Amino acid sequence: MKKVICFLFVLALIGGIAHASSHEFFKGKTIRLVIGNSTGGAMDDWGRFVAQHLGRHIPGNPEILVQNMPGAGAIVAANYIYNIAKPDGLTLGLVNPANYTDQLLGAKEVKFDWPKFSWIGSPERIDQVLFIRTDVPYKTLDEMRNAKDPPRCAALARAGLGYLLPRLFEEALGVKLNMVLGYGGGGEMNLAIEKGEVHCRAGTVSAYVGREPTRTWIKNGVVRAITQSGTKRYPKLPDVPTLYELMDTYKSPDAIKRVARVLLSSGEHGRPFIAPPALPADRVKLLRDAFNKAMTDPALIADAQKRKWDLDPLTGEEIEATAKEIMVQPPEVIEGMKKLLEN
Repeated sequence: MKKVICFLFVLALIGGIAHASSHEFFKGKTIRLVIGNSTGGAMDDWGRFVAQHLGRHIPGNPEILVQNMPGAGAIVAANYIYNIAKPDGLTLGLVNPANYTDQLLGAKEVKFDWPKFSWIGSPERIDQVLFIRTDVPYKTLDEMRNAKDPPRCAALARAGLGYLLPRLFEEALGVKLNMVLGYGGGGEMNLAIEKGEVHCRAGTVSAYVGREPTRTWIKNGVVRAITQSGTKRYPKLPDVPTLYELMDTYKSPDAIKRVARVLLSSGEHGRPFIAPPALPADRVKLLRDAFNKAMTDPALIADAQKRKWDLDPLTGEEIEATAKEIMVQPPEVIEGMKKLLEN
């Protein structure tokens, strides 16, 4: 009996030491937040916004500095977090929530295993909206379907909902779009629309209605929304049909509907804050707890309201569950995804 008590005492002591060590680790340290997009877009805005508030909820109150690492639709940043960053909690990442599609499709650039990231949390779910300049010569979906000169749509790369929503729009509804790839982030794509280099792009619904320049563009009639990716219409865009509604209206094949559900599930990853896969469990929990506390912090909420941003947080556990589920797909869905993305 005495041996059992001593054993339990030692376990408790070790646990207490580890707990204290984890809580004291961040004191006087600096956390680096690696964002997989360039500056000026919604992903960068959210990263810098969360970085301003997260540190004070982490024991030791570490400073959080932001580093942009754009490239290959955020695969460069994801590879860095997975393979190079030390798993000590001092490097976090914010990456493309649809990078799992690159792994499902066997992209050679992918050097990570999506479910194995340490998932910290997200400040919002991210449904997308496809919008277009109002000065294009077609005003209805049927006119777009018959256009001789298809509109040019901007995207980062062949990944992410910013690319996938327009491609699904094409494939499911028979609309031709000329995709222009290689932009570093939302800021660059908005500038391209403003200059007339491109006519359309997809972006998050919350950014479209709540941030500049699109908020002013909507007010002045510069752009209009065509479709959105959620299963339900976003409350602030009640007149814009979802892609699911349009697929039903235009009787899209069941095969493309199944592919759409897989690809659009990236919205359930939100804007994922991640850490390296080998981060100790107690430190993952500490960072998740800090993130959750930050999302309910009156100061953060007031700051978001001042910016007219909508919060709809996801916990690290929720994102982890989605990440594991989404990676198990039948061969016919994978083939459908390949066909969609290769064309």
